[in-house]
Amino acid sequence: MADAPSSSLSPPPAGLARRVAALLYDAVLVLGLLFAATLIVLPLRGRAFGPHDPWFTAYLVAVTFVFFGWCWTHGGQTLGMRAWRIRLVAAGGGPVSWRQAAIRFAAAAVSAACLGLGYLWMWVDSGRRTWPDLASETRVVRLGRD
Repeated sequence: MADAPSSSLSPPPAGLARRVAALLYDAVLVLGLLFAATLIVLPLRGRAFGPHDPWFTAYLVAVTFVFFGWCWTHGGQTLGMRAWRIRLVAAGGGPVSWRQAAIRFAAAAVSAACLGLGYLWMWVDSGRRTWPDLASETRVVRLGRD
């Protein structure tokens, strides 16, 4: 894949520290969301979920994907990304599609499963892109001051 185009008009890529800070911020929000999602389905089930219930796990993954996918496709920012002034954009600078969001979500899981190697990849990529950036043809940019 070719390196990211460098232009004085395009915003600079977000650094790893900002990305991790936004992710930690979002993790708190997602934990609350997953708690609420569990409270919704628990009464319908009538009993507690087992520790390795594949349907419940799939449900929680789907809820998490819908949260990130919605945020990324509707403005390119989660609440954590807003707080840390970064935005997800398509490689060309436009909005992110649901297909790109799904690929990015899956690539993020792979990156995390590889002990974060997919995120540390930005230190060797000339465009400061991570595996999720490369796989989904997106990039995370730092926003300027208003």
